[in-house]
Amino acid sequence: MPKTQLSCPNCSQPIVADVEQLFDVGQDPRAKQALISGVFNMAQCPHCGYQGNLAAPIVYHDPEKELLLTFVPPELMLSRDEQERIIGPLITRAVDSLPQEQRKGYLFSPQTMMTHKLLVETILEADGITKEMIETQEKKMALIQKLLEAEEDARPAMIKEEDELIDEEFFVLFSRLAEVALSGGDQNAAVGLRDLQDALLEHSSTGVKVKAESDEIQAARETLQELGEELTREKLLELVIDAPNQTRLRAYTQMTRPGMDYQFFQQLSEIIEGEEGDEKNRLLELRESLLQMTGEIDQVVEQRMQVARQNLDTLLQVEDIEATIKANLAAVDEIFIQVLTEALTAARETGDIERSGKLQQVMSTIEAATAAPPEFELIDELLAISDDDQALTSMLNSQADEVNAKLIEIMSGLMGQIQASADAAQGEAQAQQQEMLEALQKVYNVALRLSMERSFKA
Repeated sequence: MPKTQLSCPNCSQPIVADVEQLFDVGQDPRAKQALISGVFNMAQCPHCGYQGNLAAPIVYHDPEKELLLTFVPPELMLSRDEQERIIGPLITRAVDSLPQEQRKGYLFSPQTMMTHKLLVETILEADGITKEMIETQEKKMALIQKLLEAEEDARPAMIKEEDELIDEEFFVLFSRLAEVALSGGDQNAAVGLRDLQDALLEHSSTGVKVKAESDEIQAARETLQELGEELTREKLLELVIDAPNQTRLRAYTQMTRPGMDYQFFQQLSEIIEGEEGDEKNRLLELRESLLQMTGEIDQVVEQRMQVARQNLDTLLQVEDIEATIKANLAAVDEIFIQVLTEALTAARETGDIERSGKLQQVMSTIEAATAAPPEFELIDELLAISDDDQALTSMLNSQADEVNAKLIEIMSGLMGQIQASADAAQGEAQAQQQEMLEALQKVYNVALRLSMERSFKA
């Protein structure tokens, strides 16, 4: 999301925040959930402590439902000309992302929503979701806020009292809030959400179920990590055959799908043929479950690849490829890169110079837009020698020009993010985050000292 400078809604002091104004489901399926959950364009004012949504004009686009909605918060008091000046380019971006055959009449008559509530209701009604369902979601958001404000010892009773309301959708909303807190580096909010999450997992019926499933997934991950390079088809067969439940089996399947190939299933079939009675029936059911799970995974991947191919074809037709990519980086994921790489290879093999040239331009633009700043490479090098004080000081002295205010600022921001992640994590993950934080803190201290010394000498 683009960084925007604006005034705090509470104290009017200038603040910088991530502000998203175009929610295009065709480009990012997650856009709908972000908008209807209400957890978007969040900011925290460093001056007065205000935390909440920022008012900004919004365009919502769902090409499948043929919805193009606009909303301008009335508190902004923008004139019609000002509204059109902001909304117009957002609509143009939405239209430009579509291939010509999908540009239909609804794009020329966007619907204006007078309130954010009406915007959400219109989106959900298109999905067949009633106002009663919307009210239920609002109750869940209110409950999350109520629990956050409650004393810790009062939470268990409150959770049990509202157990019916705390379902899987409740945890989805809660996870979204936690993501916002972490991405914004709000350590206090992250700690509060982590403590509340622990209480929800312990005292709600759905939480107990979610925790049990999470533990199974973690157990599967740890088992696979321990095997490492020793994981063979034979070992994988042993794991799935001995899987204690469907959750563990599904976790193995999702984490090792490439290994469950034709030869894997052939070996499983050979094992089945060697069994009889109840064990043979169990293994037959296991094979059927694995075939269904792998089929579901493959179907989702194929759907994502089809969307990526459509996006790539659309991108190759626009006049300004670079600007379009930068405006739609959210749609560039590992699937898109895979599709792009395959298309570039095919174009080169067939000698299609024009197409391969455009595809290479797309690839180069993405690489440039997603490349980490050069400071991150230096930080990685410094972290690798953080245990050696002499080597660390020597490298920092040899990179005197790079040890500047920008590097110090980046490291400070990274420490805040890692601290927030560590506070929200548990077990081994928390220990790893804490270890990284300590190493970065050491690098930061030495870099800051050397930077200050040079400032005094200047």
